[in-house]
Amino acid sequence: MTKFGIIIGIIASIWVIYNIWSNHKEKSSEAKLLWTLAAIIPMLSIVTAIVYYMSENKKNKDL
Repeated sequence: MTKFGIIIGIIASIWVIYNIWSNHKEKSSEAKLLWTLAAIIPMLSIVTAIVYYMSENKKNKDL
């Protein structure tokens, strides 16, 4: 992975972890922990951020 990819992965991980723990008080601790662990895994951080964004964006549109 290039330096650019590593930086994007770190930013994506930080965004997912911050967003899930600060903005989603209604989610269970288990769900928050699962998203956090998925974001920490180096090869999955960008994929996790995309999946998280798409799943939360869909839920917000349904409301």
